[in-house]
Amino acid sequence: MNIFDALIYQPLFNVLILFYHWLGDFGFAVIALTVAIRILLYPLAAKAIRVQKATARIQPKMKDIQKKYKDDKEKQALEMMALWRENKVNPLSGFLLLLVQIPVLWGLYRVFWDGFKDESLAMLYGFVSNSGSVDPMFLDHINLAASFPAFAVAAGVLQFVQAKMMMPPVSAAGDKEKSQSEQFAEMMQKQTIYVFPAVTVAIFWALPSALGLYWIASGIFSVGQQYYILKKNG
Repeated sequence: MNIFDALIYQPLFNVLILFYHWLGDFGFAVIALTVAIRILLYPLAAKAIRVQKATARIQPKMKDIQKKYKDDKEKQALEMMALWRENKVNPLSGFLLLLVQIPVLWGLYRVFWDGFKDESLAMLYGFVSNSGSVDPMFLDHINLAASFPAFAVAAGVLQFVQAKMMMPPVSAAGDKEKSQSEQFAEMMQKQTIYVFPAVTVAIFWALPSALGLYWIASGIFSVGQQYYILKKNG
C-alpha cells in the first residue's frame, strides 16, 4: 500500500463504509461523509471567503497602486503588501485551501470509483464491519455507481451560484475610463462564471453519480457557509 492510500484513500473509504452501516443507505453515507469533510475544512474555507471579500473591498486601492507605480514594479509590490497587511489579507489563503482539497478530492474520486467493487472491502480496518458487498442505491431508485445526468446539472447550478456569490461588485466606471487590462479582466471574470459550471456538468455527466451527489452536498454546504460568513462580516 502506498502512502496516499494509507493516509487519504483508506481513511475516507472506511469512514464512508461506517456511515453506510450506520445510515443504511449509500447516498446518505456520501452526504454524511461530505458534511464531515466540509466541517473539517471549515476554518480554511471561512478564512478564504473572508480574504476574497476583503480583496474585493480593497480592489479600487489595488488598482490605484498599480496605476501609480506602473513603472516601478518593486515599489508597486511593496505598496501592495503594505495594503494587504493593513487589511489583514493573505492572498495565499485561497491557494492553501485548494492545496489541501486536491488530495482529498482525488481520494474521494478513488473511493466513489473503486468503492463499489467487492475487492475494495479488503481495505477496511479491523473494527469496521465487512458486509461482503456495498449496495450503491440511493433512496432505492438512484444507482450511485452509474451516471445520473440530473446530479450533473444540479452540481453545475450550484457551481454557478457559488461563483455568483463571490463575484466582486462591478466597477461603476464606464468602459472608456477603464484600462484595456481592466476590461479584459472583467470579461474573463464573467466568462468564468458560466464556463466553470458548464465544465462541471460535462465532467459529472458520465461519472458515477456518487461523485455528483458529493459535489451537490458540498455545494449546498458551501453556499450556506458563504451566505453565513458574508452576512456575518457585513
